[in-house]
Amino acid sequence: MAVSSCSSLRGFGALLALLAAGVALSGCASMSETIAPAFADPAKYELYDCKQLEGERKLLAKRTDDLQKLMEKAETGAGGAVVSELAYRNDYVAVRGQAQLAEDAWRRNKCRETPPEATPPAASPAATAKPASKSGKAAR
Repeated sequence: MAVSSCSSLRGFGALLALLAAGVALSGCASMSETIAPAFADPAKYELYDCKQLEGERKLLAKRTDDLQKLMEKAETGAGGAVVSELAYRNDYVAVRGQAQLAEDAWRRNKCRETPPEATPPAASPAATAKPASKSGKAAR
């Protein structure tokens, strides 16, 4: 009898430990949204001009999107929530903090998005003329 109660206590202890780990990890997930700037250097974007900030914002948005997709993909597998948290959450939080600081600098500098570049004009007639031959006369 003593052996069976000892093994059931061990099983209960393991279940309790898993439950506590799950609660702890879920607490980290909700907490990360509020402490994201704590993982980024607040002075990093102080000397950036608008053009630099625009490129950085685009890069950070892409990186955030990539990490979020990786986390969602990891969560589809067995034990995925734990893998997602351990593998990607810290990077995700750091990138979100950097993105928030870049946005703050963007607003502080009163930057505006640059419009997409216009399509290049049609080639001019001079550019489409046939090149001269080696003798220096125009080719016909």
